[in-house]
Amino acid sequence: MAQLFEVHPEHPQPRLLKQAADILHQGGVVAIPTDSSYALVCHLDDKAAVDALRRVRGVDERHHLTLLCRDLSELANYARVDNAQYRMLKAATPGPYTFILEATKEVPRRVSHPSRRTIGLRVPDHRVTQSLLELMGQPLLATTLILPDHDEPLNDADEIREALEKRIQAVVDAGACPMAPTTVIDLSKGSVEVVREGRGDLSVLGLA
Repeated sequence: MAQLFEVHPEHPQPRLLKQAADILHQGGVVAIPTDSSYALVCHLDDKAAVDALRRVRGVDERHHLTLLCRDLSELANYARVDNAQYRMLKAATPGPYTFILEATKEVPRRVSHPSRRTIGLRVPDHRVTQSLLELMGQPLLATTLILPDHDEPLNDADEIREALEKRIQAVVDAGACPMAPTTVIDLSKGSVEVVREGRGDLSVLGLA
């Protein structure tokens, strides 16, 4: 049975988040809230956890997974960015934007795109997510919590727990999320390509 941690959305209880972080360090898959929707997350360096996350989500290695980072300094360890890209990232973070960037050697090859060597990265603007990342001390690997037979993300913690009680190890419940996808920007080809327009305002990036 997946554990349920009910936390305050603005002032999450450190004791409960510490328990969720311990589960992640031990190789668990956890459902957490973000500034766009609930996401499934796991430890970046745990192959078995990454495989389990992909199975729950119903995706293969060609599906872009996302690294949730605390800030831009952490993001720079995992992606190559030039000065222009950095300015764009700085304008958009933290916030509901996912950037596809060229991965550095710090990113395990098994979690980057198999043919392009790219990775999705973002800095979420959600107190619970940021607090959990702080406790982890490193990025989390994430994917939107959309089940294989669903079109929309699950947005109720009890419903998530009921649907995945034997497939994930914990759910962090901070109430409903905005239920809007992130805006996805591909910067990996030397140009700026809007892959998906979502919750993040393109005018912040000078693209509207």
